[in-house]
Amino acid sequence: MRDNTVILTTLNAAWASPGSVIDLFVDSFHSGVRTSSLLNHLVIIAFDGDAYRQCAKIHHYCFALGTEGVDFSEEKRFLTSGYLEMMWKRLDFLRLVLEKGYSFIFSDADIMWFRNPFPHFYPNGDLQIACDHYVGNATDLRNIANGGFNYVKSNERTIEFYSFWYSSRLRYPGYHDQDVFNAIKHDPYVADIGLEIKFLSTAYFGGFCEPSRDLNKVCTMHANCCIGLRSKIHDLRIMMEDWKNYLSLPPSLKRLLTLSWRVPQNCSLSSLN
Repeated sequence: MRDNTVILTTLNAAWASPGSVIDLFVDSFHSGVRTSSLLNHLVIIAFDGDAYRQCAKIHHYCFALGTEGVDFSEEKRFLTSGYLEMMWKRLDFLRLVLEKGYSFIFSDADIMWFRNPFPHFYPNGDLQIACDHYVGNATDLRNIANGGFNYVKSNERTIEFYSFWYSSRLRYPGYHDQDVFNAIKHDPYVADIGLEIKFLSTAYFGGFCEPSRDLNKVCTMHANCCIGLRSKIHDLRIMMEDWKNYLSLPPSLKRLLTLSWRVPQNCSLSSLN
């Protein structure tokens, strides 16, 4: 974009097959309100050759991020060693993006974009991040952050923080980047470097953990709190159906009706307990 902001997502072969997650992700931009033009600023980062080839069939801007000797093509189950390695590889790449002077919105591909999020970002804040649980205040560190969606401005503070975040994986072996973020956000070093963190309300940036209840407000919805690719795709498809049904209503009914999502279904929270 004019201010050097890019939209980024990551992709491996398991999420890239036709009819899978990436197709739903791109479709959401076409179906959203004032979101289709944002595809001009989206770069899909492919972890393997199959993902890159599939990306090239559906989108203009694809970037191959290979790791020698590591196969990221298969589905990576939550918190397995392969999953952790892929998450930390992603985080290190995002640090490099900041170092090159690009601000970014990072979005997991299992997040559906229903409205342009920019009007709902804070004008200040170095790092703005979505939540699994939002306590009602954008600066409250008790918010439970979700690393799947964040808006990060490129500056000395964010570059230093991403370096600190990546190096902190050694202090928290076996944890993924999101859990480590929720630990280090309390670290005095974060305050010392002057990083301003803003947590995004689930009223606009929701997910299966804590849905955006008002379809007149929702910007993004994340298939979080969900384990397993089949369950995720099943519920994402229903979510897209719900959104398209909402869009088909006349404006008066959109305002009057209290509409709700039919999801989560296969991604029920009880299955996580």
